Amino acid sequence: MPIAKVNGVEVEFEPGMTVLQVAERAGQEIPRFCYHERLSIAGNCRMCLVEVKPGPPKPQASCALPAADGQEIFTDTPMVKKAREGVMEFLLINHPLDCPICDQGGECDLQDQAVGYGRDGSRYGENKRAVEEKNMGPTVKTFMTRCIQCTRCVRFITEVAGVPDIGMISRGESAEITTYLEKNIDSELSGNVNDLCPVGALTHRPWQYHYRPWELKKTETIDVMDALGSNIRADSRGAEVMRVLPRVNEGINEEWLSDKSRYAVDGLQARRLDRPWVRENGKLRPASWDEALSVVADKLKTASADRIGAIAGDLQDAESMKATLDLFRALGSANTDCRQDGVALGGEAREGWLFNSGLQGIENADAILIVGANPRTEAPLLNARIRKAWLKGGVEVGVIGPQADLTYDYAWLGAGSKTLGKLPKVATDFLTKAERPAIIVGAGALTGETGPAVLNALGALAKKVGVVKDGWNGFNVLHSAAARVGGLDMGFLPGEG
Repeated sequence: MPIAKVNGVEVEFEPGMTVLQVAERAGQEIPRFCYHERLSIAGNCRMCLVEVKPGPPKPQASCALPAADGQEIFTDTPMVKKAREGVMEFLLINHPLDCPICDQGGECDLQDQAVGYGRDGSRYGENKRAVEEKNMGPTVKTFMTRCIQCTRCVRFITEVAGVPDIGMISRGESAEITTYLEKNIDSELSGNVNDLCPVGALTHRPWQYHYRPWELKKTETIDVMDALGSNIRADSRGAEVMRVLPRVNEGINEEWLSDKSRYAVDGLQARRLDRPWVRENGKLRPASWDEALSVVADKLKTASADRIGAIAGDLQDAESMKATLDLFRALGSANTDCRQDGVALGGEAREGWLFNSGLQGIENADAILIVGANPRTEAPLLNARIRKAWLKGGVEVGVIGPQADLTYDYAWLGAGSKTLGKLPKVATDFLTKAERPAIIVGAGALTGETGPAVLNALGALAKKVGVVKDGWNGFNVLHSAAARVGGLDMGFLPGEG
């Protein structure tokens, strides 16, 4: 492996790494605004300047400079310090003094780096420029005068979300980020641009002026708005959940989160069913928990075992389902089910209802057949992973089901379940020639009267084209409910009779 020196310390690095990555491998912090590990390199904020030898006697942007064997990298010389102070001074020339009212205050990269790498004064005496606010939709609140043109939002929405709605217009001091024709951002991942923004130019509109970051208690948990199990952090003040943010998990959601998962927290405050109700004489009335549970207990005691049953909700936790299952089996009732939608899944083989290749593993597939699912709306983060694999150029995608804009190219093979009975040759060919073929079947395709037939047809197809082989299982069920797999795993299904 090649070796470079960072501030006199030798560091081994992998070919293709940038100077910034090598410096961070050596434990040196490099300030940055435009650089992000999951986005393409822009090199336009110039905050990550370092001194490199051999090379020209000037600071160089480390995020865009390839590292080389024998290079000497200096991150703390007087030249680097003066250059970073100059860059920070330029960035703050037009930045408004909004920190006391800015939602980003307290967790702002610009604040932190101005303290760590900036000067204590400005030599700029002219008036600050102002930029007109933009309307980017219900999730993104804009204060574009604060924008430093790092273009993180542009690169995310174009590369990851696949919806090129944001861009930069004009030049020089007139340059500004915009949605061109004042249109909303048409993406299920739009809230992520607020997380990415290193200043307060893009903030969360639903939570505007609701909290200060240092007031919040942080609780790590798992998202239940889809079946992916995204890792999230719920921030609360007192008894009220104020916001939900993603946590990094490379195997599931990376560091992104869908808008539904992020902003569903509003439902905890408005029109929420937060107390039990009891029906008397055909009318509902509010009751205490003790009263409601005693009513349920009385009914269970008086009813015969074949007249009682339990249905598990889509958002139920596994512990509650296990306790309920044990209770109803002890009462002699076989009437239990976790499949509210009637999906044709259950039985002995656990692999029959799992997403077997894993969310991260789907990036390794070289041919994907999507049946009866729209991953862009059902599982936006899975759709982003498929798009990532498609951008690398190593995957072909076929779709049986509705023709939707999935943000990547695909071959449409048919609309309904009848297509599976007489698959066109092109559908089997692109799977057969693939080394790691994958099938993603949506829960919607497995419901209703045709559900079992669709499942059997897909099983036969998977066997024919080699979807399951040594070291690879590409048969994947895309559920729509967070509780479904847990319920199927523990057998929360109708018993004998």
